[in-house]
Parts: sequence; C-alpha cells; structure tokens
Amino acid sequence: MTTEVTSKQLLHLVIGGEMKALDSTEFADINAIDIVGAFPNYAAAYAAWKQKAQATVDQAQTRYFIVHLHRLLDPST
Repeated sequence: MTTEVTSKQLLHLVIGGEMKALDSTEFADINAIDIVGAFPNYAAAYAAWKQKAQATVDQAQTRYFIVHLHRLLDPST
C-alpha cells in the first residue's frame, strides 16, 4: 500500500517591466510587460522572479512581481 501526497495547486504569475518612476508600480509601457510565466506554487514563482530580478539589477526602473493568482481565483483563501 502506497500513499500519494498531493499538494494543492496555488497558481502564481511572474511579470515585470519598466516602471514609470522608481517609487511607482505603474508600468511605463503596458505592451512591453514581460510575462515570465505561470507557476504551480510560490517556490517555483520565487525562483523565476529571483532569476529575472537579478538579471535586471542594473536597470533601476525595471521591476518584477509575483502575482498570487490563486487568491484572485478563490478570494476566500
């Protein structure tokens, strides 16, 4: 007898791009947003976010975000 452990899928989206200002979360150009991808959990999204954020460290106005899609899909969580 084997037991299979399944974890609940908690979708996360990683996006980024150039901001209008350093203290803003408004993108300079909506059409140029970098959609890195959707990930099944926070750990995978964090790894992708970290890679993109480190790759753009010299571009002060470029920022990346992790969007918790699971919270939008099921607001009760």
